[in-house]
Amino acid sequence: MSTTLAGRRSPTAPTPHTSGPFTGTGTMVRFMLRRDRVRLPAWLAGHGLFVLYIAAALPQIAPTEDDLQAVVPLLQQPVGRMFTGPALGMEDPTYERFFASGYAPYLFLLSALMSLLLVVRHTRAEEQSGRAELVRANVAGRDAGLAATLLLALLANAGAALIVAALAAAVGFAPTGSVLVGLGTGLVGMAFSGVAAVTAQFFESPRAAAGAAGAVLGAAFMLRALGDMAAAGGSALSWTSPLGWAAQTGPYVLDRFWPLVPLAAVALVTGAGAFALQRRRDLGAGLVAERPGPGEASRSLGTPLGLAARLQRASIWGWGAAIVVLGSVDGAFTQVMVEGVEEMPETVRDMFGMEALVSGYLAFLAAFSGYLTTAYVVYAVQSLSGEEARGRAEAVLATPTSRTAWAGAHLLVVAAGAAGILVVAGLGTGVAAAAVTGDGSLVIELVAAHVNVLPAVLVVLAVCAVLYGWAPALLAPVGWALVGLIVFVGNFAAMLDLPRWLQNLSPLSYPAQLPVEDFALLPILVLLAIAVLGVGLGLVGVRRRQIGVR
Repeated sequence: MSTTLAGRRSPTAPTPHTSGPFTGTGTMVRFMLRRDRVRLPAWLAGHGLFVLYIAAALPQIAPTEDDLQAVVPLLQQPVGRMFTGPALGMEDPTYERFFASGYAPYLFLLSALMSLLLVVRHTRAEEQSGRAELVRANVAGRDAGLAATLLLALLANAGAALIVAALAAAVGFAPTGSVLVGLGTGLVGMAFSGVAAVTAQFFESPRAAAGAAGAVLGAAFMLRALGDMAAAGGSALSWTSPLGWAAQTGPYVLDRFWPLVPLAAVALVTGAGAFALQRRRDLGAGLVAERPGPGEASRSLGTPLGLAARLQRASIWGWGAAIVVLGSVDGAFTQVMVEGVEEMPETVRDMFGMEALVSGYLAFLAAFSGYLTTAYVVYAVQSLSGEEARGRAEAVLATPTSRTAWAGAHLLVVAAGAAGILVVAGLGTGVAAAAVTGDGSLVIELVAAHVNVLPAVLVVLAVCAVLYGWAPALLAPVGWALVGLIVFVGNFAAMLDLPRWLQNLSPLSYPAQLPVEDFALLPILVLLAIAVLGVGLGLVGVRRRQIGVR
């Protein structure tokens, strides 16, 4: 009797499952799609709206062929090529070639950012929060999470490629070139999906993984920029960057598909490498071991401000170093800009003025540092949400530390970090510009220009503080959307004749553009007042809401 009962399975006992490394991948893809049901459509809509707006705006900016010819030298000059691309086909410009040369590279950057953030969010961030371990405790293979993430990235980039190609063709651009722009957008995104998947294996922190992938993207941009600046049509250095490969397809000019092959190869190799690296580490751990801290904490960590400074230190150094290096490199090309202006057609010089173009370049460098610093601010304020998610905020608040002191200390450190970054970036840019031109006054001018954009950056901090205090779930999407808006308005407002109300949404549109314009005190005071008011309102929200609940 006992033998019979032992061999008989209870009707309520679970049926054993055969589990492989990819078991549950399909279910996890559906789950990730459910979680990103708002975020991914927003990214894809951004791709499509960008194409439609550029296509509609170009005929308004340059309604005749002569008007188009007058603007082309701005893209053909070395500095123009640095920020856009190799300027292929600009000797015989058309709207579609202008779109491919001046604006398609920003679609590539958009897809790269979308992809690396997506991958880090669904891999390393899931491990750190503990959700990945809960999923793995069920019937899910070891590689299912990474496989599902890369499949989701593939779906997102395929959608971006399809939307870009279809809309570009729908507005009248040549089908072959439109397909190339779409494929370049999608494959750049997949290449950086693989890069982010690899960095997620090395670092335990999502911020470190995203920062490392972002550093690779920044290096790719600089290699492409310097390579395209060296020669029209690109140089050997342009071919060392994935962004350069996408640009070298030459949509609407050369229409060559083979430069996309190395992009696909990078995506495949990095994806396979991520799986191989994942099998060499424990869940939740990174291949790069975190350095153990000292045996005793410093006395400053016993204060909210000291703790905030310690937690924000890596972000300040990482973002600050990148912004200072970029500013210094751009400043070193000031003399090239001067020489480029001298080589421009006389009609263009008469239209803009030689001194105005050079001063405009210096003002753009300050604004460019401002764009990057606003991105740092959004990234840094998000760390408060991370402190809540990991439970460290509750541990701190269980002490006599108040919510206002805890959150206010973080916001104060972020503001001080933004100020320090802009001052040092202005100094580095000014020294580099002065070194190549021999004009020492540029140091003071560029430091002043960089400091001049700080109040606008602090307004972005205030917006993030309000979102964190009252609607923390909206902090990331709205904060990054604001950064995208600021960059878009700053780069394309004049060229695309953007409506005034849209330009007014960017805080950086209010300060005077030094050294092109004279300093204006009133906008600075208004922006500072808005920043103080916004931070105060955000701290009120932190006091009123429940910590740890989004």
